Amino acid sequence: MRVGILDLLVDAPVRSPLARLYSNYFRKQFMGIMPQTVAVWCRQLGHEVFYVTYYGVDDPKSVLPDDLDVVFMATYTQACTLAYALAKLYRKDGVLTVIGGPHARAFPQDCLRFFDLAVKDCDKALIDDILRRRIDPGQTITSGRPLTQFPTVEERMPEIKKASFVGGRPILMSIVPMLSSIGCPYRCDFCVDWNADFVALPETQLEADMRYLADNYPKLLVAFHDPNFAVRFDPTMDVLARIPEGQRPGYIMESSLSILKPNRLQRLRETNCVYVAPGIESWVDYSAKAGVGSKSGEVKLDQVVEHFRQLGDYVQGMQANFLFGGDEDAGVMPVELTKSFIERTPRVWPTINIPTPFGATPLRERYAREGRILETLPFAFYYNPYLAIRLKHYDPVTYYDHLIDIHKTLASARMLRRRVTARSRPTIRFIHSLRTFAAHTELAALRRIRKMLVTDRQFRAFHEGETTALPPFYRQELRDRLGRYADILSLDEITPIAEHCADDTRSEASQENGAASAHA
Repeated sequence: MRVGILDLLVDAPVRSPLARLYSNYFRKQFMGIMPQTVAVWCRQLGHEVFYVTYYGVDDPKSVLPDDLDVVFMATYTQACTLAYALAKLYRKDGVLTVIGGPHARAFPQDCLRFFDLAVKDCDKALIDDILRRRIDPGQTITSGRPLTQFPTVEERMPEIKKASFVGGRPILMSIVPMLSSIGCPYRCDFCVDWNADFVALPETQLEADMRYLADNYPKLLVAFHDPNFAVRFDPTMDVLARIPEGQRPGYIMESSLSILKPNRLQRLRETNCVYVAPGIESWVDYSAKAGVGSKSGEVKLDQVVEHFRQLGDYVQGMQANFLFGGDEDAGVMPVELTKSFIERTPRVWPTINIPTPFGATPLRERYAREGRILETLPFAFYYNPYLAIRLKHYDPVTYYDHLIDIHKTLASARMLRRRVTARSRPTIRFIHSLRTFAAHTELAALRRIRKMLVTDRQFRAFHEGETTALPPFYRQELRDRLGRYADILSLDEITPIAEHCADDTRSEASQENGAASAHA
């Protein structure tokens, strides 16, 4: 059969030269590992495979052939509405439509309004069953156990080249997505991996993949997609250290500061870690991940700043992930501490996330019980700079005032100068420049929403929970993003179906299949 695999990274085409530059050299590197894995499996099963990523360049429908038998799509929740529109077109042509990825795991029932199948977890046997039409449409399916064997990097190389290279050649920022583990030992209530037990993948495959890259593509960067990299720190570093010095590919990873203890940092430099993104989350909560025990406020700030200072002696690129607006945040204290962190750590890129009620998380369950979710807001707005809930301690205008205050510091010309003149690799300085451009774009969006909250009574009433009628602002925003696909979906179709069950329910198809699984 002719099988299309589309990894949707965005839902809107780029519209400016700067945005195209950002997409071509940065956004496109956010491809997923599971779409590539499914492509390999389909090829091994004897099918003709067409794998592409959509990152805002070209038309998402035209990047795949028209005469497909099956199309697999993977998408973040942000791009789900485009996925829904494309699925309607493919189904009209008689194509079997299957959705996986983060959105399918979070909101499978909503997906089934448009797709024949929603896959939460999968393995090769389940993919074979789908292609052989052994599973009736209209089901959420999962294979049942953690997947511990992935195709090798060499087997995925055709997909890696297609997704990561530019003009058939690797660029300075070309990425190879990999996993050394799945799951996480922490139970953060906002995270879709909150109940996924940590499982280390076979060390033999990790070593084989790194050796293959060292021998054939030593300048490519490895991006570990582990929810929390190197939980088994020493064994993981031992594997990476077995690659000969001078041939070790640089790697990027997300980890908790509690794992990156000062006495371990030397091993990061030895194994060629070039970028690390710890989750700080909050100045008053989630402190165990930050390695500060029960400390909070300014004491936590001082310890975290010092930890990053030490980390910066061994790793060139650093990012800190924050969640602002949780139920423990109140007043200006979190804002001032975050601004102080930005000022004191110019080499660290801060990402400021808005609490989002993703499906199958305890956070969504709590918000739903308390009636704080904006139920009619389309899932396409479940990302920054949009607010999908009513906050506990901030009214909408005050909250956006705080976000704007933080982003003004983050995106200032003074901070950019400090970042690009800091001791770091040219690649890191280039990334900081691109991300500063993106931060300016987000700052403009924050100001626009804040203005709407002040000037549009209906818009304010919606965000304060006084009405469930979706403001015209969001309908128009979605139309602008979808462009030629805007008329495919009705207002009812962009209104989400509420899903509040945090349990990992399994269909009969998953129980019958009973094989290993991974994030589809």
